[in-house]
Amino acid sequence: MKLPLLSPAVLAAALLSAFAAQAQPEPIKFGKPDPKDFTAAPFVGDSAAGAVVLCDYGTSRFQLKGSSFQFVTDRVTRIKILKKSGYEVATVEIPLYHRGTDEEKISSLRGTTYNLVGGQVVKTKLDGSNTFTEDRTPNERVRKFTLPDVREGAVIEYAYSLTSDFLFNFQDWTFQREIPVRWSEYRAAIPEYFDYKMLMQGYHALAVNTQAEGSGQYTLHTDGSFNGQGASLSNLGGGSGRTAASNDIITARVTNHQWAMKDVPAFREEPYMTTSNDYVDRIDFELAGERMPGAAYHNVAGTWPKINDELLNSDSFGQQLDGGNFLKGQTVGLATKYPDVATRAAAVREVVMAAVRYDGTNRYSTTGSLRKAYDAHHGTSADVNLLLIAALRDAGIPAQPLLLSTRSHGRVNQSLPLLERFNYVVALVPLADGKDLLVDATEPLLPCGVLPARCLNQAGRLIMRKADEGRWVDLAPAQRYVHYQQVALTMDAQGGLTGKVHEEHGGYAAVDARKELTRLGEKKYLSEMTRPHSGWTVPKFAVTERENVAKPLNLDYEFAQPADDNTTAGTLYLSPLREFGTEQNPFRHDDRLFPVDFGAAQDETTLITLTLPEGYELAETPKAAVVDLPDGGGRFLYSVSSTTPGVVQLTSRLSLRKPMYAAEEYVHLREFYRIMMEKQGEKLIIKKKA
Repeated sequence: MKLPLLSPAVLAAALLSAFAAQAQPEPIKFGKPDPKDFTAAPFVGDSAAGAVVLCDYGTSRFQLKGSSFQFVTDRVTRIKILKKSGYEVATVEIPLYHRGTDEEKISSLRGTTYNLVGGQVVKTKLDGSNTFTEDRTPNERVRKFTLPDVREGAVIEYAYSLTSDFLFNFQDWTFQREIPVRWSEYRAAIPEYFDYKMLMQGYHALAVNTQAEGSGQYTLHTDGSFNGQGASLSNLGGGSGRTAASNDIITARVTNHQWAMKDVPAFREEPYMTTSNDYVDRIDFELAGERMPGAAYHNVAGTWPKINDELLNSDSFGQQLDGGNFLKGQTVGLATKYPDVATRAAAVREVVMAAVRYDGTNRYSTTGSLRKAYDAHHGTSADVNLLLIAALRDAGIPAQPLLLSTRSHGRVNQSLPLLERFNYVVALVPLADGKDLLVDATEPLLPCGVLPARCLNQAGRLIMRKADEGRWVDLAPAQRYVHYQQVALTMDAQGGLTGKVHEEHGGYAAVDARKELTRLGEKKYLSEMTRPHSGWTVPKFAVTERENVAKPLNLDYEFAQPADDNTTAGTLYLSPLREFGTEQNPFRHDDRLFPVDFGAAQDETTLITLTLPEGYELAETPKAAVVDLPDGGGRFLYSVSSTTPGVVQLTSRLSLRKPMYAAEEYVHLREFYRIMMEKQGEKLIIKKKA
């Protein structure tokens, strides 16, 4: 039976009925700040914060545009500014997806700043002409605006509606920010036609997590079919095979979701972490399928084989891999010259690095062509490394592209096939022993087969000509952070020191040191290196193996340090390891909710030989220490000995054997560092012999 037509007023009410099952009132009304938000009492506990989110509230619902669905997200946010460090939250960025001529649109944008002046609340409204849009990626623009007249103590709020035809880009929601959040709530009304996977991450419990069944009604203007961006309705007017007439009102079952968090603490940046997006409390959505009445379930979720084939057929990826023939003249002869595959790969890499310089932009696909990057002599990581793969193939090496996500871009969920989670590509070269050689040509300061530290992010996805041969590849670091110091010290009777130091930076530590040398130059590098050491003069300083990236970078220097004016006659005090050890414990907080991710294992060794003044001896030998992390995760070794009269040997060795430590291991790691710092800071008491 054909459904009756409804009046516009009835239709408007019907479209809102998707939220009827959610009887809870809205937590915030734009334009109605609470008077108590202008007083100090509610914010006494937020003295460390620059601002506090009072309420962040969003709703998403579906509607029909012609015969195609689209979704609309409404958002209202209110924030209290506590001090100047919180002013930055008054600048708001709204990401907008676009593809071709279609794009997400913002409407009903409004904002107000409220200041208490002379006991009266003064409003300053956002001028719509002060908003602007900038392109971030080929498919993302950002709408930006800054609330006006922001002062300490102000309350700011803004609201907008976002309309999108891209049903796969259903709005995610982040509950946690860099500032405390009093209340964050998201409601979504999803009709039965769409199946979304909902992925919750974070470390704090939801205050509200409910769903209820309701109904929604939609006006159908034409018959429809799947159009590539979202779904259109067909066969909805009645039984199977019946096409709905123009302006039919369609009733659908709707699931109303509500999620909320209360009193969410500010996200705390910690040492040795990837991007905060990997850890903040949030919910993400992925469109998995569409179920139109009268039609079979349509699975639209991505799969890794689909992504594999999509990339190989793409003009900006797979089609570029056979287009690197402009380097063939420099690579084709390398097969004869270097029969060993690893050696040949290194030679090809040198050719590519000489041809195209990495410009610091990370992508997995080109924005133009490899020829364009070659002619410009610079390009993105994709330009450089896709050219590398093409050149390796020209040299007779069956290299394949390996997709990955850099540490600052975030981790990849292997159970969730999404191409946008990647932002980088490197070459995988299979070796005769069954091992994989991972090759990157963006970082000349690393040897072949060692990925840049930014790429050490768990696993990458191998793209193969046969999609079913694609697999995950462990991005285990090929090297460690290695720092070795051998120091010869001589002390005079007043406590003055002279010394000779041999220092080696190996593995990833060598890359960091070489970059600093390049950035600063030797003179400024030396100045920065000696800055923490009071009174040091360095008459000799030499750098060796600076260009040979296959070897550690060596520093050899001599220094002199005058005696301390407070030295007690006959008794000298010295903490030599403090001068050459770790400056401070990086783990300052009592707890940590997420892993400690070093990227690669760590080794730090300091050996000091101290020659005492004539007639002096070590009054007391500090106790040795051996500290082990659980499950063989690391070891710290400390010892002081004096087997030769007048000479003291000090040894400090730190070995962290794992690239990553779970949050549960944090307490042990923090204590491990505390003991190390304590032992390295112990003073030697040197007295004149009786």
